[in-house]
Amino acid sequence: MVNLLRILRPFLLMLAASATMLVTSGCAQDRAPALSAEAAAAPRGPYRLGLGDKVRINVYGQPGLSGEFQVSGAGTVNMPLIGEVPAVDLTAKELETTLVQRYADGFLQNPSIVVEVYDFRPYYVLGEVERPGSYPAREGTTLLGAIATAGGFSYRANTKRIFIQRAGESVEYEVNPQTAITVNPGDVIRVAERYF
Repeated sequence: MVNLLRILRPFLLMLAASATMLVTSGCAQDRAPALSAEAAAAPRGPYRLGLGDKVRINVYGQPGLSGEFQVSGAGTVNMPLIGEVPAVDLTAKELETTLVQRYADGFLQNPSIVVEVYDFRPYYVLGEVERPGSYPAREGTTLLGAIATAGGFSYRANTKRIFIQRAGESVEYEVNPQTAITVNPGDVIRVAERYF
């Protein structure tokens, strides 16, 4: 028996080291930078259009060119006469400027155009909530309000480990759920699982 343990000892040590590496690497992947209260409360600048946003475009004096449009999966708004116009990552004002330039280029003289966002793309809640999914963005939605809309925490939820990935960013931040964080259209909220 002692000889068998002597023979198996290097293999057992290697197995233990491998298991330790797997556990620690799994924990490291769940680490995310913290989003400070100042960064969470800081103004994000003007709203930028994204996939699924709906806009109301009024071309003054041209009811046939005016209407309600959605930013397509290609990131464009399909307008009468001028076709697809890139819209993703533009503000409403920047889209207005682009439309004025496109319509002034041989279609209309001195076009006057107003763009307003009337329906925002949804935000998403994942992880340990009762009803994970996408939810319509409303002005003033807070982090805890978004979780409540998703049915609240599940029984497995770690209520102290919540993450948010801001729309257009690739970094997921760990947030304090007691901080007043506004949820924006396109944000992804993830509630971590509690390990017993």
